Amino acid sequence: MSSERDSETTFEEDSQPNDEVVPYSDDETEDELDDQGPAVEPEQHRVSREAEENRETFRKDCTWQVKANDRSFHEQLQFMNTKFFCIKESKYANNAIKTYKYNAFTFLPMNLFEQFKRAANFYFLVLLILQAIPQITTLAWYTTLVPLLMVLGITAIKDLVDDVARHKMDNEINNRTCEVIKDGRFKTAKWKEIQVGDVIRLKKNDFIPADILLLSSSEPNSLCYVETAELDGETNLKFKMALEVTHQYLQRENSLATFDGFIECEEPNNRLDKFTGTLFWRNTSFPLDADKILLRGCVIRNTDFCHGLVIFAGADTKIMKNSGKTRFKRTKIDYLMNYMVYTIFVVLILLSAGLAIGHAYWEAQVGNYSWYLYDGEDFTPSYRGFLNFWGYIIVLNTMVPISLYVSVEVIRLGQSYFINWDLQMYYPEKDTPAKARTTTLNEQLGQIHYIFSDKTGTLTQNIMTFKKCCINGQIYGDHRDASQNNHSKIEQVDFSWNTFADGKLAFYDHYLIEQIQSGKESEIRQFFFLLAVCHTVMVDRIDGQLNYQAASPDEGALVSAARNFGFVFLARTQNTITISELGTERTYHVLAILDFNSDRKRMSIIVRTPEGNIRLYCKGADTVIYERLHQMNPTKQETQDALDIFASETLRTLCLCYKEIEEKEFEEWNKKFMAACIAPINRDEALDKVYEEIEKDLILLGATAIEDKLQDGVPETISKLAKADIKIWVLTGDKKETAENIGFACELLNEDTTICYGEDINALLHTRMENQRNRGGVYAKFVSPVHEPFFPSGENRALIITGSWLNEILLEKKTKRSKILKLKFPRTEEERRMRTQSKRRLEARKEQRQKNFVDLACECSAVICCRVTPKQKAMVVDLVKRYKKAITLAIGDGANDVNMIKTAHIGVGISGQEGMQAVMSSDYSFAQFRYLQRLLLVHGRWSYIRMCKFLRYFFYKNFAFTLVHFWYSFFNGYSAQTAYEDWFITLYNVLYSSLPVLLMGLLDQDVSDKLSLRFPGLYMVGQRDLLFNYKRFFVSLVHGILTSMILFFIPLGAYLQTVGQDGEAPSDYQSFAVTIASALIITVNFQIGLDTSYWTFVNAFSIFGSIALYFGIMFDFHSAGIHVLFPSAFQFTGTASNALRQPYIWLTIILTVAVCLLPVIAIRFLSMTIWPSESDKIQKHRKRLKAEEQWKRRQQVFRRGVSSRRSAYAFSHQRGYADLISSGRSIRKKRSPLDAIIADGTAEYRRTVES
Repeated sequence: MSSERDSETTFEEDSQPNDEVVPYSDDETEDELDDQGPAVEPEQHRVSREAEENRETFRKDCTWQVKANDRSFHEQLQFMNTKFFCIKESKYANNAIKTYKYNAFTFLPMNLFEQFKRAANFYFLVLLILQAIPQITTLAWYTTLVPLLMVLGITAIKDLVDDVARHKMDNEINNRTCEVIKDGRFKTAKWKEIQVGDVIRLKKNDFIPADILLLSSSEPNSLCYVETAELDGETNLKFKMALEVTHQYLQRENSLATFDGFIECEEPNNRLDKFTGTLFWRNTSFPLDADKILLRGCVIRNTDFCHGLVIFAGADTKIMKNSGKTRFKRTKIDYLMNYMVYTIFVVLILLSAGLAIGHAYWEAQVGNYSWYLYDGEDFTPSYRGFLNFWGYIIVLNTMVPISLYVSVEVIRLGQSYFINWDLQMYYPEKDTPAKARTTTLNEQLGQIHYIFSDKTGTLTQNIMTFKKCCINGQIYGDHRDASQNNHSKIEQVDFSWNTFADGKLAFYDHYLIEQIQSGKESEIRQFFFLLAVCHTVMVDRIDGQLNYQAASPDEGALVSAARNFGFVFLARTQNTITISELGTERTYHVLAILDFNSDRKRMSIIVRTPEGNIRLYCKGADTVIYERLHQMNPTKQETQDALDIFASETLRTLCLCYKEIEEKEFEEWNKKFMAACIAPINRDEALDKVYEEIEKDLILLGATAIEDKLQDGVPETISKLAKADIKIWVLTGDKKETAENIGFACELLNEDTTICYGEDINALLHTRMENQRNRGGVYAKFVSPVHEPFFPSGENRALIITGSWLNEILLEKKTKRSKILKLKFPRTEEERRMRTQSKRRLEARKEQRQKNFVDLACECSAVICCRVTPKQKAMVVDLVKRYKKAITLAIGDGANDVNMIKTAHIGVGISGQEGMQAVMSSDYSFAQFRYLQRLLLVHGRWSYIRMCKFLRYFFYKNFAFTLVHFWYSFFNGYSAQTAYEDWFITLYNVLYSSLPVLLMGLLDQDVSDKLSLRFPGLYMVGQRDLLFNYKRFFVSLVHGILTSMILFFIPLGAYLQTVGQDGEAPSDYQSFAVTIASALIITVNFQIGLDTSYWTFVNAFSIFGSIALYFGIMFDFHSAGIHVLFPSAFQFTGTASNALRQPYIWLTIILTVAVCLLPVIAIRFLSMTIWPSESDKIQKHRKRLKAEEQWKRRQQVFRRGVSSRRSAYAFSHQRGYADLISSGRSIRKKRSPLDAIIADGTAEYRRTVES
């Protein structure tokens, strides 16, 4: 009955979500969810009878088959997948990584295809074809071809440079080398040549090239230490261990070459912490799990060499599976710009259609009756109107600016180089500059609403530092001399008296050193002895120096602190630990290690002193230690007060205590302990129960305070970004207490913040869903939805939620369904309809719940998500993108951040660490989190302002230029004749008006970088899209229309009844065209001068240089010499020199320019005087504001008794190394032959049975 009941339960019926565990992965199967009960792994040297019995069930899920040293096995037909028609390829990926897009053969066709997918480029290609038809064109073909070739060429060169860089990066990785078994021997091979089933050898400090099964290593029991910084940004070492059978038999080259093991395991997936498989070898099966797998991207540490069998290669590796789908990112302005181009298309078609109708009407009324207009073609007026429609499409084509896209690319490229060259974002310690890895997103940096940040390695340095301690109720760690007098300035403690000191600890309390050396208070020495003995740190000697390897950086910091204070952990064996106590070496017998786990939140060690006394030492979180203290603890309250002080300083705290144990008491307890150690089921629970019996009536020694060292400038950066109305969410896999503590340290949280946890949020959302369901009656569709806030306004709230609660709240939990139900299909149409409706209701409920969660979270000033998986990080980012339509930025440093980085609108990687996976997937990278404020508040804001100014001006100048043709058409019978010379039309956007606007897009700045950082509120204009939107677009459109009217009608009026200086009328078409063109060039170039906020010599030179260039080229093109050479292409012979020697025409040009610009100057003056923006105010007072105000850190408000925010001691996310130490598997010793080991094991078994 119980089994049937279990098969039909759901997660909703289970217990509350566990804050300590990371929830399931996105690839978890239903069968894995069903199999959640405790299981005991069989002994490795015993034949696994259970595995054999369940082999068929296992095979159902484990369909990935690997044969060692047999490449032909993986090329069999059964492993081939059809790729394209009849072309087949192996399902086993090779180990080469490919991130590039083109090769030498595909570059030209693929790049042109991609470019012509852009509507504007395709439009101009069609236009070029139309211009080749003589019946409809009034413009020469080169007026379109020259700009089009320039656009395509510049874009192609940029794409080529980007792809060459990707080729180089791929080659660098693919050509790394390692040793592979070939022809019975290890031979050097490149990574790209490695295949599934190969046996490889890796050496110390080598990167792991693929996901491999560890077979053996140089360490005892084939242990292998790996650094996972590439995966998760953490630098503390983790250990893996091979199967005992492969450890014994596969040490030598010849045995590895003949190894023919067969592996069945799960298909490639993205679960970094799970692996399920079986090794079949020598007629025996051996279970495999994640502890035996080395993942690609990790680094071998402290292990001379190791051997492994490749299971997943290349794109199938877990690190690549975790990288997420590569998304093509485009900016908000890009989308807006495309919609505006489509709007211009519509306007162009409407104008052309109206003018074509006008021409048909004119032909019917005037053209047919004017003999002098007969062109020899007997076309009807309607057909002439149709031809003229296409003629106007060609003439007015410059309304759709062909050079817009290439100009945008040039500006973005220049802005990217400015980011790369910024010395204030250069990190000299690691020689790491900032790097813009994409050139398409710069202006979006000025529109960020939400930042999603990893914690470890991003906000923190992942370096723990011993700062303070409380011993016997006395706090140590302040700036004091040996006489206990406080000093604001004092030299740090000199540890040179201690030969074992590592010189890395900065400590300023000289009084503590004096107390240790004097020995007046035994508790002080006892305190540091506890730190030196109660841990699971491993030690080795490198060049005579002690080197500690800890399961967590916290534990390493404490042992290193004890070392510097004179209590040095020197060595350990399976049963002993050796400590140097102020120079005296003493060895203690270790009777038991009671290891840490996330439920116990403490660890203990029981030792026998050389004098024969038995003592228990314990360290752990204050919440669990205080429950287990003896009633008679005189310093309990003083220590509690010290813990509160440490917590107010955002230090990570931990309590230390001890207990004397009688021999008889220990012997009784030890029997229970040994029984629990060999319990066949629920071993962990049994051990925890036994631990509880001995860990009571403890005597409190004191407390330690560790600083989880933040990167420099993190609080200042977060403060600045908050003032810019940017919300920061922290998404981390770390513990809840640790993440909360970092929230206080970096000032995301403060004492006035009301913190809401998962259970609070779940209750609020449940209530909201009930209210929405109650309101969703018959009349729901007639009532507009009302946004109700979840919290009262004015309160400072923060949300801290774990991954398990996140799944619970967002209805992402997977259900355990009955296996019978899995096979049940709807039999009737009614059942099918009911099931579909039920599914839709569930989806609608899930969507509403997720939207409510996002609304609630966005009301909080800060959000911290802890114990979350890489997929959950990406999911949170996607929810905000989807429901808030906000621009998001994700920043991280490890492979577990890659999915989040790719999901966000902009991804930033922290470089300069060992792990570069996040950097390779990012859009921007730099070495320190603090550079983010400069990237956004300076480069991002400038880029946004420059791009908006550029686009507004670009549309304006093209409307002003093109719509002159429209006004001219009313005076030429709507005949699609141009108002300018053909060469002027060709060169207008390419030479005459391009350089000033490009330089404005590259160099303009409304205020300096220092003022941008000092006044973060300036950033908000980008978030609100104030500088470029449809309103601004239509203002530019109207401005262009009015300018084109002035440019056409003032010269037209001046030319109507005119006599020149020589008595001749200068009112011919060519002189009129020159007058309009000259006025246009001067107007648009002076207009950009009015738009420029930051003047340099280059800007001034470009404006006046463009005008000079126009007159120079015009006089050259209108010369008789070039007409003689190309009579059909240059027909304005002598026009410029004839027209521009007339003062009347110059006066006309000056009047036209003045009428165009003076209203603009007047409106700008009134706007800055009456309605000044924040930027205008700062510009006005910039001299007074030049002295930059130093950022002052907010004073913490200390309140006694605030213990909820203290971080429990982290130790490690998993257990420490206690199992390894107790079993002796980590201790170096001479290897015994396998026969001797089997004989010893048999004898031990017999003794156990006899007893």
